[in-house]
Amino acid sequence: MSDTLPEIRTFLEQTGYPFEVWDCDPDLADTARYCEHYGVPLENSANAILVRSKTGERKYALCVLRATDRLNGNHTVRKKLGARKVSFASAEETREITGMEIGGVTPLVLPKGLPIWIDTLVMDCDYVVLGGGNRSCKIKVNPQVLVLQAGAEVVSDLALRV
Repeated sequence: MSDTLPEIRTFLEQTGYPFEVWDCDPDLADTARYCEHYGVPLENSANAILVRSKTGERKYALCVLRATDRLNGNHTVRKKLGARKVSFASAEETREITGMEIGGVTPLVLPKGLPIWIDTLVMDCDYVVLGGGNRSCKIKVNPQVLVLQAGAEVVSDLALRV
């Protein structure tokens, strides 16, 4: 049986909200494959995407949006990051900044100073399924857990509805 990182579990236990840690075949950790295989609705699954500035001072932010939506990088993310151009961080940068592999990135217990931007529609979900901090598990939580962290902010129009 897989488990999330101990610091993530400790954080979740301290929130007082119920949560579940679900096993995940690491080969199926990418959201669309996970949801299809395990029967989880895409609209209740959240992607955690590390973005970075492409020009000027290097800045990062972790964006959280429903798996059914697309990141509004050219407008909202670019403006909030204060950059002329933005892009997705590479797998190597994601591992370096978050300590996690793509497919397992969770917006919980991230390094201090890393902004966490959460799309408003994520907050409307009854629950969300997030990466578990590794590719071997997922976490089912109340989205209110996301805003209990330093640096977390709910952002309008962070995502484009697809």
